Amino acid sequence: MSPGILSNTHVFLTGVTGALADGVMPDSQQAQFHACFDKIAAVLAEADLGLDALVEMTSYHVGLRAHFDVFDRVRLQHLSAPYPAWTAVEVAGLRRPGAVVEIRVIAALD
Repeated sequence: MSPGILSNTHVFLTGVTGALADGVMPDSQQAQFHACFDKIAAVLAEADLGLDALVEMTSYHVGLRAHFDVFDRVRLQHLSAPYPAWTAVEVAGLRRPGAVVEIRVIAALD
């Protein structure tokens, strides 16, 4: 599976969960949220892009209502205006055990 695919003027990233580099899934939801954005930033850096290149974000949440405020605060620590279009979806579960969020994004090339 590719972490991202370049297609014309956009980069499409595969959804990421908050597992750390060593594969461990943090117990802390906030740590998972930060890890997601850090991983997205790392993939974008491979294309010489930053998080400011994001134009669309979809986040899939287990227990969205219980952690939305925390997720939104973390999101705002990583992203700045103009913010990407964003859809948040509550799901029953994710493939990765212990994951509470998966984020997929689309970035625009300069």
